[in-house]
Amino acid sequence: MSTQQAEVQSESAETRRAVSNILKGSSGNLVEWYDLYVYTVFAAYFQSHFFNSKDELQAGLEAMAVFATSFLMRPIGAWFFGRYADRNGRKAALTLSVTMMSAGSFAIAILPTTQQIGVWALVLLVLVRLVQGFSVGGEYGTSATYMSEAATSKRRGFFSSFQYVTLIGGQMVALLVLVILQNTMGKDMLTEWGWRIPFAIGGVAALVVLWLRRSMEETVSADQIRAAHVPVAGIAQPGTMKLLFTQYWKPLLICIGVTLGGTVAFYTYTNFILKFMNDTSGIAKTDTSVINFWALFIFMLLQPVYGMISDKIGRKPLLIWFGITGVLFTWPLLSTLSNTKDPFTAFLLMMGGLLIVGGYTSINALVKAELFPASIRALGVGLGYAIANSLFGGTVPLLGAAFQKAERVDLFFTYVTVAIAISLVVYIFALKNKKATHLDREQGDAWQRPSKDDDKDKDLLNV
Repeated sequence: MSTQQAEVQSESAETRRAVSNILKGSSGNLVEWYDLYVYTVFAAYFQSHFFNSKDELQAGLEAMAVFATSFLMRPIGAWFFGRYADRNGRKAALTLSVTMMSAGSFAIAILPTTQQIGVWALVLLVLVRLVQGFSVGGEYGTSATYMSEAATSKRRGFFSSFQYVTLIGGQMVALLVLVILQNTMGKDMLTEWGWRIPFAIGGVAALVVLWLRRSMEETVSADQIRAAHVPVAGIAQPGTMKLLFTQYWKPLLICIGVTLGGTVAFYTYTNFILKFMNDTSGIAKTDTSVINFWALFIFMLLQPVYGMISDKIGRKPLLIWFGITGVLFTWPLLSTLSNTKDPFTAFLLMMGGLLIVGGYTSINALVKAELFPASIRALGVGLGYAIANSLFGGTVPLLGAAFQKAERVDLFFTYVTVAIAISLVVYIFALKNKKATHLDREQGDAWQRPSKDDDKDKDLLNV
């Protein structure tokens, strides 16, 4: 066998191994985000069981407030699971997070209502959502880290994009379940008890993923795990807040800045937009479900395309694309959508917003993973994302609902635009394109630089 043939076979084997690990890691991501999103998708049907208000807009506002409370747990979950993943391995952390999410879904599926146990129903609902928020807070940073580390170096953008393929897929599956139930059950039956079905589905799916994740390969070295459990005087251990805040506080701030505008735009165009079309545009619920499903389906398929483009031109140009077009077109897209009642026009407007957001979603996990070394990567990525998500992304449905109730949705458009503009400044001034990163040094160079570049390029914050 020639050397060239051996290299081809070795590369092929490496790709197969990467595909296997990415599928196992991302399947849990899909279930986690399905379980998270199914709450908002079915909120209109179960909110009367937990919120006493007879005003539908007020009940919806209260339901979104409970949704937002789950985001309060994300930084705590990111800290716990990030530390756990950096000190005990990615596989162990990912297995634990999906187990907790499964338990939460089963709990909501059997949760008593206010008609049965009074205010305690709402208290229990909030507690379960807090547990699920804790779980998802850990899932993002750990899965982003794992998928970036498991990917082959030359196709890192393509492979890591599957985090958002499955994240979007989770919401799409939730919408698909909604469409199926809307067409097989009457509205009264769906409101009475049918809303419990999607939560039970999520619990069962999480158990399947738990079984799959048992065969994942670990990407953390045995040396790192040993170092995390053997204290050395004067040296911060892997996966600790001391290491993060003393040596990697700057990439943590960059991580928050990278996330801010992207998470606001993502939740606007994939989450809040369903309620926006129903209440502001006045489009029928059955139509908005179909619009959202097909728009998200196309959006999901585009993630690997954006990822492959980033493997050719670098990560920064895609983020700049998102930032500039987001600032320029958010107002026109959302204001036009608020005044249309035509489902097809609404679909085109939503799709336009998603084409913009794709520049962020497809590569953001990889960009953040490249900011940190393996010893602090899961904690740094997870905590940076969770802080931005809790303060900005998770509050989008609540703020949007509040602006709707006040009949000032124009202020919501401004909020989204300003958030994207802040992140655009970070993309332009804090990031550089095709520069050596921690992942390049650990997992192989993505850009085929001569080895001497490693000595010249000391700024490990550049991506």
